[in-house]
Amino acid sequence: MTHCNFYIDGAWVEPLATDKPAAPFAVINPATEAVVGDVAMGSALDAARAVMAARLAFDTYSQTTQEYRTQMLEKLQRIFERRYTEMAQAISTEMGAPWNLAYDSQAECGPGHIKATLEAAKDFPFEKKSGRGDLYCEAVGVCVLITPWNWPMNQVVAKLAPALLTGCTVVLKPSEFAPLSAKLVGEYMDEAGYPKGVFNMVYGDGPVVGAALSAHPEVDMVSFTGSTGAGIAVAKAAADTVKRVVQELGGKSPNIIFADSDVEASVARGVKRCFNNTGQSCNAPTRMLVERSVYAQAVEVAVKTGAQVQVIDPSVKGDGIGPLAMKRQFETVQRYIDIGMNCGARLVLGGPGRPDGFDKGYFARPTIFADVTNQMLIARQEIFGPVLCMIPFDDEEEAIAIANDTPYGLAAYLSTNDPAKAKRVAKRLRAGNVSVNASGNEYCNPFGGYKQSGNGREWGRFGIHDFIEYKIVNGL
Repeated sequence: MTHCNFYIDGAWVEPLATDKPAAPFAVINPATEAVVGDVAMGSALDAARAVMAARLAFDTYSQTTQEYRTQMLEKLQRIFERRYTEMAQAISTEMGAPWNLAYDSQAECGPGHIKATLEAAKDFPFEKKSGRGDLYCEAVGVCVLITPWNWPMNQVVAKLAPALLTGCTVVLKPSEFAPLSAKLVGEYMDEAGYPKGVFNMVYGDGPVVGAALSAHPEVDMVSFTGSTGAGIAVAKAAADTVKRVVQELGGKSPNIIFADSDVEASVARGVKRCFNNTGQSCNAPTRMLVERSVYAQAVEVAVKTGAQVQVIDPSVKGDGIGPLAMKRQFETVQRYIDIGMNCGARLVLGGPGRPDGFDKGYFARPTIFADVTNQMLIARQEIFGPVLCMIPFDDEEEAIAIANDTPYGLAAYLSTNDPAKAKRVAKRLRAGNVSVNASGNEYCNPFGGYKQSGNGREWGRFGIHDFIEYKIVNGL
């Protein structure tokens, strides 16, 4: 049993007393449904306490040298690497990531983003001449980092590393569904010896703590990752004090497979990518658009590949997918599967309920719908589970039109053996990240989306830009 409390002004603390204290939030292992800990849930008072600690620390920390902040971040990286297995175990326990995924991918995002930030800072122009003036890149101020549960270290460290490097002080509000990994981040920061108030962490739900942090007048910036609906609420709360708001939100990413590609390999790859992390990735390729001449073949390959995807207990080593992260998400996925079965789509794999062999835990069956139209609800809304929609198209123009016919624009994927077509189509897709023929993104490249998938870009030097203000000084 792990108790997760707050880290404020260099100390682990409990919530302040209020007239209506929030009950502790149970940490549930989604594979076993067993309670493995609890989370102290904060109030607006706790949010304010964390913000003021960050504000008091800002004047001093923001004036430290770039060399000092680099050395501290390098120290934090070493701690991440030394305590790496602890982090992987925490992530696997709290959100059900199978051990291989938790160790090889999820936990790796922590030191991976720190390394990318340090590398980007080597030639970042924090000070340079601009005309006759001097241009300074300075810390934006007190930053609130609100992060989700699905890739906890990816989201936390992609924000935390550039914030610390640029001289910002932070208040982290991690998801109450991913508290164990966040608690470790607090321990790592404490072990690294960051000055009091530079890093603060408070748990709580969005409508209470998230809203209080977003609206607080002493906060200069909010960096939010989560659902589009929650992102809208954060932006509205921040608007009254004209804060900078950076958002990485939802997605319904298209995966266009042309007939001139290696259809079998492309479809199999797309199915596996969709189901990775049990479908709980904002950039998952959940809409597979297939050229009609090879559509029947693609459906067969998708069913064959999907049937080979193993559902496994997170403690078991090996390839496979684990449970959904929580009961609420399990119920949401089941509801969308029911919608798909009743909206005219053709269920070709999976369906409602748990997979065979699982009588507890939030395990869902890998599910594929064929003959989906882009107007169906399952093709419009983010399901966030192992559910793939297959949609036929006739030509390149129709493929692009269907791909872009979504309120989201985070990622897109395409497969073709025609380089000219690949470039032509990629340039027309309204998405922040386009993967051609299985290419993947790198930590040094920007991550973020168009339209209702957010604004701003994270990762590498692009993430550094989020946390700086530009000051021009003339006459020196």
